[in-house]
Formats: sequence, structure tokens, C-alpha cells
Amino acid sequence: MIQDYSQTEPESGGGWWLSWTPTSPSLLKSTEARILACVKNDLFARFVTLPNQDEIWTITVTNKHLSTLAQTAPQTPLVLVHGFGGGVGLWIRNLDPLCRSRPVIAFDLLGFGRSARPPFPSDPAQAEEQLVSSIEQWRQVLGLERMILLGHSLGGYLATSYTIQYPERVSHLILADPWGFPEIDQPGSEGSGGEGSQVKRLPGWVKAVASVASFFNPLAVIRAAGPWGPSLLNRIRPDFKRKFEDLFEDDTMTEYIYHCNAQTPRVSGLGEEADAAEGTPAAPLSPRHPAVRGPLLGGQLHGGPGGAAQTPQLHPHPGHRRCFTPCIRRPA
Repeated sequence: MIQDYSQTEPESGGGWWLSWTPTSPSLLKSTEARILACVKNDLFARFVTLPNQDEIWTITVTNKHLSTLAQTAPQTPLVLVHGFGGGVGLWIRNLDPLCRSRPVIAFDLLGFGRSARPPFPSDPAQAEEQLVSSIEQWRQVLGLERMILLGHSLGGYLATSYTIQYPERVSHLILADPWGFPEIDQPGSEGSGGEGSQVKRLPGWVKAVASVASFFNPLAVIRAAGPWGPSLLNRIRPDFKRKFEDLFEDDTMTEYIYHCNAQTPRVSGLGEEADAAEGTPAAPLSPRHPAVRGPLLGGQLHGGPGGAAQTPQLHPHPGHRRCFTPCIRRPA
């Protein structure tokens, strides 16, 4: 069952052609629908509304061939957390293989994909706490007792941060090419051989460029490119089309990444705006909505083996540029 995609979706978003940037929530919705149409198992999609009314776009994939016994004794769900600039559509290669023995749930982080785009604090620690708190509220609304967290890239960082704060809710933590940042040595502190000393040895012009660049959102480049944004993304990241060419002969995946990141940040949820643009009344789901606590998610979920997750250590990795798409090809 697929909720939200059952209605006829226009090929273009209302009024997008009047904008400098050729995107809209409607175009993102229709492009993602083409991607998720490749899922061969049961797919259930909906917006999950948090207590503060922020909406988190969520999909659940379950194996339609599971036995009746497996359905009555559901396994701990596997929750996928995407990376920077990504969304649920980038897990398209993983959804069917990973749902063989348990439900797979993927969601768009706040500020990404089709989820709400509320303002974030400029302080990194506060912004991180806002994202982690939204994941916990999302879990509470869905009624998940425990979950297996699989985080990719930035999602690995946030999944780790969540696990540290809520270890009783995580059966296992799986990190796929996680994104981490080392602390920079403070003046007068020990550890002169660390990352801070390397920064001090950089040429002055490099530090100047890095200082100026720190004031800009890297995704703003896509929006600033306007009508040339899609072709610019194709030239910068031709690997998107190449990695998924067996699924799509056109630029579906590149278009998806573009529409995920080219939209102007908004305060309200994208679902409400998209439906309003199409003339369809918005119907955000509440914690008591049967679609949220439906048969795919309801009931007492069993914790996975191994008990509480261990507190992991995050390490930075080189070449984060390549970590824009999930690295997992098949279940372990």
C-alpha cells in the first residue's frame, strides 16, 4: 500500500516556472514517486507529524512474502538515516534486499528532502540537538520501542549522537562511511600534533578562503545557479546517473538530488505546501492516526539480539565528497 502517491501528480509544480530556481515540492514529489516505484515489496509512505507540527516524510518497506508467523512476531525494524543533501530515494537499491526479514523504515531528516525545513540555530551543538531530538520525537510518534539504526555519512554522525543519548532505544548501530569531525586544539592546549596544529600550518590564503567559505551554505550554490542548476549538478556529479543507470536511463536520480536541495528553505512542512499547491487539502498525521500506528508498525516490537548498543567512536574519513549515496549494496 502506498499512501500519498495514489493521487495523480502533475508533471510540473504550480508556478515554478516563474521562479529563478526551477524546482517545487510538487516536482520533488513526482520525481521521488518514479524512484520508489522500483520497490518490489510493500511500501507505505506518509508524513509523521511531530508535537511541534514539523512533518517528517517517512516510508516503510515490508517483505510481502513473510510468513504469517513472522508477521505476528515482528522483528525490530531497521531504520535508515540518509546523509547530507540526501533523502529516502537514495536508498532505492537497499530497500528490497534489507526488508527480507524485518521492516525497513527510512525518513528524510528535518531540513532535507520532503520533510519540514524549520530554522536551525547557528550554534552547531544546538543544531545537532535539534536534529537528534526530532529523531526521538519521530520514534515516539511511531511507537517504536527499539530499532536498529543504520546511518550513512552525516546520518552516521546523527545516528551515533542519538545512540549516545538514547542507548535503550537502539539494538544495533550500523555506520556506513560515517561523517565525523575532530575537535580543533584550543590555544594553549596540549596535543600539538593534532588537527589543530595542521590547520595552523596551512598557507594564509587557504585559511582566508576557508574562512569566507564558512559563511556560505554549500547547497546555496545549486539555488544560486538558477536554471543552470540541473546541468551544473550533472557536470559536477555525473556518477549519480552512472550508479543508477540500470534502474533509470534518464536523469531521474540527478533530478531527485536537485529537487531535494534546490528548494528555498521553509518553516512549514513540505507536504502541506505541496498539497496546497495542487488544490488538495493537507491532512497531516497525528500520533493517534491509524496510518501511523498501523499494522506495519503497531504492537510490541521485539528487541534484536545483543542487548543495548555499545557507545561507538566516530572518526573522520578522507574524501567525504564521494559519500553522497549509500555505500551498502546488499545485506551482510
